[in-house]
Amino acid sequence: MDHMPAGRLRGVRPVRLALGATLAAFLVAAGACAPMPEPGAMPQAAAETEVPEPEIAAGPQDLSLQAAAATAEQPAAPEPSTAEQPAAPEPSTAEQPAAPEPSTAVEAPEIAAVSTPSAEAEPEAIPAPAPGAPVRARRYMIVAANPLAAQAGLEMLRAGGSAVDAAIAAQMVLNLVEPQSSGLGGGGFLMHFNAKTGDIVAYDGRETAPAAARPDMFLRDDGTPMKFYEAIVGGLAVGVPGLIRMLEAAHRENGRLPWAKLFAPAIKLAEEGFAMSELLNAMVAGDTNLKTFTGAANYFFDADGQARPAGTMLTNRPLAETLRLIARDGAEAFYTGPIARDIVRAVREARVNPGTLRMADLAAYKARKREPVCLFYRVWLICGMPPPSSGGITTLQILGVLQAFDLGALTPVSAKAVHLVAEASRLAFADRNTYIADPDFVPVPTAGMLDPGYLSLRAGEIAVGRSLGKAQPGMPGVETGFRHTPDDPARGVSTTHLSVVDADGNAVAMTTSIETTFGSRIMVRGFLLNNQLTDFSFRPENDGGPVANRLEPGKRPRSSMAPTLVFDGEGRVVMALGSPGGSRIIGYVAKTLAAALDWKLDIQAAIDLPHFVNRNGATELERGTPLEALVPALEALGHKVIVRRLTSGLHGIMVSKGGLTGGADRRREGVAIGD
Repeated sequence: MDHMPAGRLRGVRPVRLALGATLAAFLVAAGACAPMPEPGAMPQAAAETEVPEPEIAAGPQDLSLQAAAATAEQPAAPEPSTAEQPAAPEPSTAEQPAAPEPSTAVEAPEIAAVSTPSAEAEPEAIPAPAPGAPVRARRYMIVAANPLAAQAGLEMLRAGGSAVDAAIAAQMVLNLVEPQSSGLGGGGFLMHFNAKTGDIVAYDGRETAPAAARPDMFLRDDGTPMKFYEAIVGGLAVGVPGLIRMLEAAHRENGRLPWAKLFAPAIKLAEEGFAMSELLNAMVAGDTNLKTFTGAANYFFDADGQARPAGTMLTNRPLAETLRLIARDGAEAFYTGPIARDIVRAVREARVNPGTLRMADLAAYKARKREPVCLFYRVWLICGMPPPSSGGITTLQILGVLQAFDLGALTPVSAKAVHLVAEASRLAFADRNTYIADPDFVPVPTAGMLDPGYLSLRAGEIAVGRSLGKAQPGMPGVETGFRHTPDDPARGVSTTHLSVVDADGNAVAMTTSIETTFGSRIMVRGFLLNNQLTDFSFRPENDGGPVANRLEPGKRPRSSMAPTLVFDGEGRVVMALGSPGGSRIIGYVAKTLAAALDWKLDIQAAIDLPHFVNRNGATELERGTPLEALVPALEALGHKVIVRRLTSGLHGIMVSKGGLTGGADRRREGVAIGD
């Protein structure tokens, strides 16, 4: 067996890795049994609807990205991993003024960092990473999108907490310090590995459409679809948030520390204050839609309507009180009672695009526990999130097609390497846009899409000397009466990812989101609500047939989030990885996996390697890197090439006998820390 399909939706049993010799023998039979190389021993080498991504001002990080590509056999030389790097804002549409309201943003005395153990309790010191090297740890590690969030997770690991405990604590702080990307008002996906049992479980906290939602909800009276930024602002696009139910389910099965303890760092920061980061300041300054509603406007902007400066001490007491209620009463406090009533009121009474959400929608929400999708790649087993996310299947399809080529023999930033990855991506995205949706509503041919024979046939469509152009979907064992028709792809770009490995070897890869930057722009009780319903296809039909990802009541919109775990021949986790970036997440993760597994880069160098992405359209190359020199060669092969900023937020951990190595994407402000 070369793939593991998605499983049943209720009463699901996790994929279980037989640890040690059993799995090793199984992989030998499959021709795939080699442990992950020690990081120190690795040879080191260096049609979509367009939605603007956050841009980065030119600076030291651009130079280091150039170095990562120019020295194809050497790792990049990033700044030390704890350095915060700002990104510039995502463009938005026309500003709408807000009515005045008392501001919840106030300056407060500077607070100390999250508490750490006493000197007697400190573990043996880990040498500081050399410039360009990944962060190293011996016992446990977390990589997250903000230093304060990573520190909160580390505090839980030091207290004996599990990887899930650390992930929850970090996520609560991310809601506060990175509100544009994720939070209580959104959803996410969590991949978990239990080192003791070998179980791999996929937790689905994706938002659902309200019961009153309609397939034609984003169509105008004349039948044409709304513009994306016309649809996202207000209550119409708000789905039922799933994050808290998902985290509670994961904690119930894998947590060690008390639920309430996990909220303490975020509550403390929300009440005492935190310094507004350069990244958050830049995002606020560039988003004119953020002034549409008074709650968000008064929190993020000063009395003159200017974005609060970086370094401003912000408090968020409404969020602190919300977190305190959830810490005390669990997820039920969010889905019923006063919090739920305030969410429903804000959505239904929004003065722009009022929505249909009801109390019953919130009360009925359930997180799902699903079987991950897994595929053998070279000598590793790679597992990802199943539908309704397209991230797992599509990433695995890209790699499965690439198995037909000796990618490791190619220079990472060569035209040939970029061409092959781009062509494999075209094929995978053609299938993604046609077949993947919520499996509760649409029969997804997961097994067929990951069948090695099918992937081998798809690989045969790739020509080394010319591009396919627009790829057509294949026929991956489709045997149902549902007529699949392609649709427009996902658009959102505002997401966050964290990776954790605890002292027992348990691992978490978790990606969470409120969809686009600042979501719906509706702020309730200190947190922003999502606009995830715009991840559905705006057109419910195409070419005379139903679109798989059309909007339906209770349905989960297709996602591109791709939290990923990688295992060696002994059944040990060797990598946890993921990224934000909308539908480009898939390309970012696939590139980084190839960089680490085929090109033998360490995790930081793999993340630093310049991006090249294809979503069955133009081949996108990362601006400000040596990839720009490949434009003539790729165009000669028939590629339409676009050079642009590609602002990932990759966060990964590699595990070996020598310990843990972590990498954080310097395109944003994340850090890797551990003991």
